[in-house]
Amino acid sequence: MRATGPTSFAALLFVLSLAAYGQEQQDVESSEGPLEQTVPVADEGGEVDESTSDVAVSEVSESDLLAEFARFRELIAERNFDAADASAKRVVEMAIRIHGPQSLETSKALSNLAIVQHSNKQYDAAIQNFTSAVEILEIVEDRLTAQLVNPLRGLGAAQLGNGRPDLASKTFSRATHITHVNEGPHNIEQVEILESLAEANVRLGDLEEARDVLDRIHVLNVRHFENDALGLLPSLMRRANWQHRAGYYNDERATYRRAIRIIETSVGKNDPRLVAPLVRLGESFYFYNPMVDGVRGQAGSTGETYFKRAIRIAEGADDFPWLEMATTKLALADYYAYHESYNRARKIYLEVWNTLSIDEDRMEMRRDLMEQTISLRDEPLPLYAGGGSERSADGMLKGVIHVDYTVSTRGRVKNIRTTADPIEFTDMQRMVHREIRRRFFRPIMVEGEPVESGNQVFEHEFFYRQADLDELKREKAASQKTAQEKR
Repeated sequence: MRATGPTSFAALLFVLSLAAYGQEQQDVESSEGPLEQTVPVADEGGEVDESTSDVAVSEVSESDLLAEFARFRELIAERNFDAADASAKRVVEMAIRIHGPQSLETSKALSNLAIVQHSNKQYDAAIQNFTSAVEILEIVEDRLTAQLVNPLRGLGAAQLGNGRPDLASKTFSRATHITHVNEGPHNIEQVEILESLAEANVRLGDLEEARDVLDRIHVLNVRHFENDALGLLPSLMRRANWQHRAGYYNDERATYRRAIRIIETSVGKNDPRLVAPLVRLGESFYFYNPMVDGVRGQAGSTGETYFKRAIRIAEGADDFPWLEMATTKLALADYYAYHESYNRARKIYLEVWNTLSIDEDRMEMRRDLMEQTISLRDEPLPLYAGGGSERSADGMLKGVIHVDYTVSTRGRVKNIRTTADPIEFTDMQRMVHREIRRRFFRPIMVEGEPVESGNQVFEHEFFYRQADLDELKREKAASQKTAQEKR
């Protein structure tokens, strides 16, 4: 199963950023500052804890600030983001009272608040608070300080979440430049920022630019892991995933094959580390198209070959993780279902179902893997309608295509119904309709047997300009007028 969600890379970014901020916040230096509120703290709804106002009017100390920050980190670890939001706001107020509004501590506190708001999908508020954090650092330090990198990364991720890859691209480019100034042009720390930049380019539809960024990432990783071939594997796996998202399926397969060769050369042809790239290589054949890839596939190369080898290696390994074993076998079952070998597929589905029914931990994974529909083959949908330039998305409005459908016992879509809002965007509606109809799912299982699942819902948000909508309305009115005149 391939993760296609747009925010998986952002989640990793925020975990890393939070750890960095947390370490820095523990080293807070005490200094007095003005008490007036001059830093904009953005908020999106929600109730504020009454203790927040108590903090604002009472004397606070450095130990109070550190205690509240420790509580904030505990709430984040518990993924209690609503409570963490209130705690982060208290930390901001304390930081302002103790250190002043224009201070490193206030900048860090605003960044932490923005991280929580991003997790709660309050993108506008997150953007404002990340921006405030950046502006404070520019005043207190300078425009090229290395401390700008993390809040810029957060700002770019929030801009992506808010549907502004054009702004995110500029933000990530600035963060990359700052790492060059401080760490040199070949620093490995910039890789995660470049991955975010590639994501922004993919969303902009600039696949060639995304490919150039991926090549830069690869060069940096090869340079860094020059004497450690196995150390290059994680970057190769990420590279292949990005190539898949950009639609370079032949390049994706070449990258997985390189990873496989490295493992075989370094540790042998039966090493368990081969399982993951073999499964991903097999899954890539769902998207194989010789005309698009520009080359002919190797004779006899199919996903089945790689899935079976992965299972054979996993079964021959000592203490191979049961969850990875289950997902590897599910990959082969999905392949059989996709190619309409339903009896083979059902046999493996039932085997995995029984394996995941042994104890509560496995049953929890069974619910995630087999008791809900999972998309196995999908293509990206366009984010923009009309003729506007995605690179200048100012003034854009948001529309949505709503889809209701049923997934059959064979993983195919049927009974599909789509509506558009605004209703004039029929071209976007047709594209979404065709894409959902083409998708292939792992069906819901009951007692190890696939069942039909109705009432499935999908919503695709897109951006458009008012001028595009007005033009569509004029065209519709002209068409209706012509039709009436012909009567």
